[in-house]
Amino acid sequence: MLKEFKTFVLRGNVLDLAVAVILGASFGKIVSSLVNDVIMPPLGLLLGRVDFSSLFISLSGEPYASLAKAQEAGAATLNYGLFIKALVDFLIVALVMFLLIRLVNRAQQLRAREAPPAPSTKECPFCLSSIPLKASRCPHCTSELKA
Repeated sequence: MLKEFKTFVLRGNVLDLAVAVILGASFGKIVSSLVNDVIMPPLGLLLGRVDFSSLFISLSGEPYASLAKAQEAGAATLNYGLFIKALVDFLIVALVMFLLIRLVNRAQQLRAREAPPAPSTKECPFCLSSIPLKASRCPHCTSELKA
């Protein structure tokens, strides 16, 4: 059983998936930092000095000075500012993934155009049937073919 598990884990697909998950998590942290530290502050400044992480609605009806104070009081809150940040995170990740997949697809298309497949058949000069390249006699008309 241990040997089977080792074979399963060391297969290429599982290792590739593990690397992809680790890179994805790291990429997610980079995108979150980009959104929180680079994109949202200027956007908040343009929208009238808004701090998106402090945008919330208290569902209890009581006013609170900040999200931290509302959470400290145990009030139910609708944190739409944090949702906006998460939405921007998602849009950036989706855009990057779209661009990456588009780039890979274009590279595959170019590779397919560059190397046309080698022909595997030839035409019989007597009956014009398609026959294998290595054939010495046509299977259709039984004519002997020159090498």
